[in-house]
Amino acid sequence: MHNSLKIICERYPIAGKFTISRGTKTEADIIVCEIRHGEYLGRGECVPYRRYDETIDSVTQQIEAVRTFIENGASRMEIQSLMPAGAARNAVDCAYWDLEAKKSGQSVAEFLGVKPRALQTAITVSLGTAKEMAEATAKLAHYPLIKVKMGGENDAERIQAVTAAAPNSRIIIDANEGWTPQNVIQNMESAASAGVVLIEQPLPAGEDEILANIDRPLTICADESAHTSEGLTKLATRYDAINIKLDKTGGLTEALLMRDKAIELGLQIMVGCMVGTSLGMAPAILLAQKADVVDLDGPLLLAKDRNPGLHYDGALVHPPEKILWG
Repeated sequence: MHNSLKIICERYPIAGKFTISRGTKTEADIIVCEIRHGEYLGRGECVPYRRYDETIDSVTQQIEAVRTFIENGASRMEIQSLMPAGAARNAVDCAYWDLEAKKSGQSVAEFLGVKPRALQTAITVSLGTAKEMAEATAKLAHYPLIKVKMGGENDAERIQAVTAAAPNSRIIIDANEGWTPQNVIQNMESAASAGVVLIEQPLPAGEDEILANIDRPLTICADESAHTSEGLTKLATRYDAINIKLDKTGGLTEALLMRDKAIELGLQIMVGCMVGTSLGMAPAILLAQKADVVDLDGPLLLAKDRNPGLHYDGALVHPPEKILWG
């Protein structure tokens, strides 16, 4: 019996708007890959990211390019070499994991030897003026971990504003490559003195060599600079942590390898996400069971999540039910 492949394009409105250093989004464009084998159906979700020149069309074409292999029974491991890392392979890879679980009657968590627990996720504040961000942060001050988007002029002012607005929360800054060699030291020092616990990707990927040669007064985490397990040894000289996202690694298979190699190198682990639904977060929750920092609030940024979805209880996100994934 052969597999069948279905590619579904979906659009989910974002609650309000979501702004980072590269622009503003009001909708999340999502692709779902469905692989069916007889009565069993596996699903995986991905979010094309323009930062990596991905679009709905380009990702759909990448999946279509391996349709024959999938429908003729190519394995999940064979797909790793047939597709490059990125959103398209993530959707396919996670659909394979889900299908394998359904066919075997064993959950992905059981296969991985994991007893998943609820995890505390960061809650995200979009980029805005210092005043706007302080107001938004104040509304979230009851959450233990808040991630704030930065990466523009006057970030030192923003840092002071948001940390003052949530004095009892741990604050993470995500600069999204928005700082420069000229202001990175000042901004890091401002963040450290304000009690910020971690900074994501302060400098553009490929222009981050300076981080190996300056004092890092707090944990610096690679995001856009870190895609797969390849190149982690060099990154470990510049960063203290890496943000693993399934849409960058090209799925859970490579993400697990990347996580374990990073731990061997002494890097802290952050597991993050694009703005997507619970289907996209579900496999990341299993990956994040060994993470130091969890940032899987994507569905909370949407006006409406898929149903059934993950269960969020305040800042706690619970493991997926089998009906959703895995």
